[in-house]
Amino acid sequence: MTTEEILEIINKNLSDCTLTYNPIKPQDEILVEGKDIETVCQFLKKNKTTYFDTLSCLTGVDNGPAKKTMEVIYHLYSIPFGHKLTLKVMLERENPALPSVTSVWRAADWHEREAYDLVGIQFENHPDLRRILSPDDWVGHPLQKDYEPEERYHGIKIKYEKD
Repeated sequence: MTTEEILEIINKNLSDCTLTYNPIKPQDEILVEGKDIETVCQFLKKNKTTYFDTLSCLTGVDNGPAKKTMEVIYHLYSIPFGHKLTLKVMLERENPALPSVTSVWRAADWHEREAYDLVGIQFENHPDLRRILSPDDWVGHPLQKDYEPEERYHGIKIKYEKD
């Protein structure tokens, strides 16, 4: 099943959601409004034609201060049907927040925590949104493009000069 066919199925059933087909390579994607992501994901999992039973990966991306945007990219897979899909949500960098999809796929729990910890994206209604890789008292989000680490963490030098 192609991405365009999946988009057609979604549009027929969720007419209130704003979706856009993006034929980017190597894998085309569907752009979803942040407010609609949980609804779209719930539909894609429950629909008998699509049945995306697996969230393979969720990635948070900071496009930097110049672009003023962040992205959350969802890679979905249907084990019984063997089809895959990429969804993308574009967010304002100033306040990157969108609904959690942990109610759809339990695996989203740690994926969303990682995107929060490293990039700073807030996932609303997440059951336990806290750091997963960095210590709880870490300052900032290390994968933001403008991140500047502290000189020291608990007395340990963490900022190194480049040769």
